[in-house]
Amino acid sequence: MTSPNSPQPRPIDWVIFALVPVFFSSNLIFGRGVIGEIGPFITAFIRWAGATLVIVPLLYLDWAAARTFVRRHTWLWLWLGFLSIGISGGFVYWALTLTTASNATLIYTTSSLFIILFEWQFSGRRIGGRELLGMGVAFAGVAAIVLRGDLRALAHMNFNVGDLGMLVAAVAFAVYSLLLRRPAAQAIRPFTLFALIGFSGSLLLLPPALWEFFHGGLLPTTFSAWSKIAGIILFASLAAFFCFQHTVRIFGPATAGVTLYMMPPVSIVMAVTFLGETFETYHAVGIVLVLGGIVLATTRPRRLARP
Repeated sequence: MTSPNSPQPRPIDWVIFALVPVFFSSNLIFGRGVIGEIGPFITAFIRWAGATLVIVPLLYLDWAAARTFVRRHTWLWLWLGFLSIGISGGFVYWALTLTTASNATLIYTTSSLFIILFEWQFSGRRIGGRELLGMGVAFAGVAAIVLRGDLRALAHMNFNVGDLGMLVAAVAFAVYSLLLRRPAAQAIRPFTLFALIGFSGSLLLLPPALWEFFHGGLLPTTFSAWSKIAGIILFASLAAFFCFQHTVRIFGPATAGVTLYMMPPVSIVMAVTFLGETFETYHAVGIVLVLGGIVLATTRPRRLARP
């Protein structure tokens, strides 16, 4: 549901809403082979340092507002970079070296649940029955995809420290989504805020990237690796986070968090289209449940006009 203080969504806002999971899912497409060729924290540092360099000219055009934000809201600036890029960026790449993609997808999707839980706990947000039902249906769709339509597979899923890392990332992304609604973050232009977050996140990723490099971490050396890095920078970083920030600004963090439910079906469609993977029946069931749940959770029932 949209926040009472949010602007009225326009058609272009809904287009951007739909593009969020597309751009976030592109990280899986471009980065599928990168983890084996480049160290996880090195990958994250190159990704966000590169994204920051691309957007620096826009930061320069809004330099006065950027400098004021950093000076007056230093801790908010650092926390946004730490949560979204340090934890939900480099930490996720590390966790994926220890857990399966299925476990990671299911666990990370719970971020949208944490967003609503935190809003209820700390902001007095009401949770409607329609919204709860929609989120439950959407989560059932995610589970159908991850478990491949077989509930018995849940008993054979082994959880490890990588899964705990993904849970930490899910909580971090939920807190990040809520911090984006702070008045100080709302008052600054989206691209300016994104550049500042990218800069602080890159600074925080530099120490673990250097540690990884001096302990045998791999650097990109092939054209294939660099082309995937370029895709991650342009689509999974710049486009994805700008669209997500815009969605939070317009629809509120809870509705924006629903885009995480859309990632598994979108990832499947992209994998079938670009990687030649097979589309199964449980994929179709999962997509229908996810999209149906999103409609339930995000649309308000029409009220009859009083005579």
